Amino acid sequence: MSDDFVLDTDDLTRRMEGAMANLRTEFASLRTGRASGSMLEPIMVDAYGSMTPINQVGTVNVPEPRMVTINVWDKGLVGKVEKAIRESGLGINPQLNGTIIMLPIPELNEERRRELGKVAAQYAEHARVSIRNVRRDGMDQIKKAKADGMSEDDQKLWEGEVQDLTNTYVKKVDEALENKQEEIMQV
Repeated sequence: MSDDFVLDTDDLTRRMEGAMANLRTEFASLRTGRASGSMLEPIMVDAYGSMTPINQVGTVNVPEPRMVTINVWDKGLVGKVEKAIRESGLGINPQLNGTIIMLPIPELNEERRRELGKVAAQYAEHARVSIRNVRRDGMDQIKKAKADGMSEDDQKLWEGEVQDLTNTYVKKVDEALENKQEEIMQV
């Protein structure tokens, strides 16, 4: 057993990449003063008895830099979509025009920018925790292999590899956070 242990670093990398993908999705949902269809992605609408992503009940468009429109396909869902947007915490006031919901994106004030910066930092911290949990899983696998007879040199080698992978992804999270905070603070 001792010589044939191979840590599945591809699995660890895939899981850390998943944490990064989740962070990108959360960052996309943060409103920065510019219109973006992705800011509506986390919003779920109670449609046909189940919670459905907003982009599955209508077409989301960005016709101009400070406007998002949603063309709701089913007239009966317009009210539910509007309610979901109001309750989402985005701070946007939807305007109805038949089956089209218009979302004018207001300028962000300084206080709101700081709040969004803090939210972005929280999202980044969650991603770091997820990455560290993956690291812990990898380290546990190594400890188990050590107990099964792995040499100390091999243990150090694998632990170093897991730590390098962790450091790489934590650095990516920090860079993404820095970029998002710059974007938020941009007037």
